[in-house]
Amino acid sequence: MLFLKAMLSATLLSVPHADSVPRAVTAGPVITPVALSAPFRANADTTQRRRKAVTYSDGYYKRVAVHKALSWAMLPLFAASYFSGDQLLEKGDGAPDWAETVHPIAATSTAVLFGANMVTGSWNLWEGRNDPNGRKRRLVHSLLFFAASGGFAYAGSIADEAEENGDKRRQHRNVAIASMSASTASWLLMLVGN
Repeated sequence: MLFLKAMLSATLLSVPHADSVPRAVTAGPVITPVALSAPFRANADTTQRRRKAVTYSDGYYKRVAVHKALSWAMLPLFAASYFSGDQLLEKGDGAPDWAETVHPIAATSTAVLFGANMVTGSWNLWEGRNDPNGRKRRLVHSLLFFAASGGFAYAGSIADEAEENGDKRRQHRNVAIASMSASTASWLLMLVGN
C-alpha cells in the first residue's frame, strides 16, 4: 500500500504543474511559508495622539472670574474716555467741565483695569500653557491685549504734551482709539469663542 502511494505521488509530481492542475497531497508535516518583515507600524498620519489631562487650580478659576468681571467694565470706560476726550480735542480750553473731570478719571481707571487684567490673564495663560484646547485663541487674545496695553501706555505718556500741542492731541486720540479697537477685538474673540 505504501508502495502504491509513493508511485502515485511520484507520478503526480512528475506532471508539469499548471494553475488548474491540483498538486499531490503527501503525508507529513505541513510547512507554511513565513514572510520576514519589520513589525507592523502605522503611519504617523493615521495615529492619533492621546490627549493629555490638564488640571487647573482653584486660583485659576478665581482669576478667570475677576478677569471676566473687569473686562465688562472696559467698554463703559472706553465710551467715557472717548466722549470726554472728543470734547477736549474739539473745544480745547472751552471744553465743558465734565469732560475735563471725566477724561483723566476714565483714563486712570482704564490703566488700573488693564493692569489687573494683565496680571490675572498672564497668570492664567501660564497655568494653562499645557492645555491644547483653545490655545491659538488664547494666544491671539493675549497678543492683542498686550498690543493694546502698550498703545494705552504710549497714549498716557504723551498726555501732558497733548494738552499743549494739537498734533500730539490727535496722535494721543488716534493711538487711544487703535488701542480701544485692539482690546475690544481681543475681548470679542474670547466672548464669542466661549
